[in-house]
Amino acid sequence: MYKKRKDKETNQGGMTVTVRNDDVNGALRVLKKRLIKDGLFQELRERSYFESKGTKRRKEKAAATRRFKRKMLKRQEEMGY
Repeated sequence: MYKKRKDKETNQGGMTVTVRNDDVNGALRVLKKRLIKDGLFQELRERSYFESKGTKRRKEKAAATRRFKRKMLKRQEEMGY
């Protein structure tokens, strides 16, 4: 009759890292890599001070230009055009 309520804590799907053979340093290294890949540290850096929309847009455009140039340089080296 009644629908079961899903527990919010179990539904959040957080990040877990297993510690193997009592190697905590290895687990911390894995956790740090996952957080970097997830973009947490970058977001913390961005939130540390206020940045206007125009500045954000200019930075994103510059990053996209750098990515494109890097891609074209790699293509030039691999294919010759």
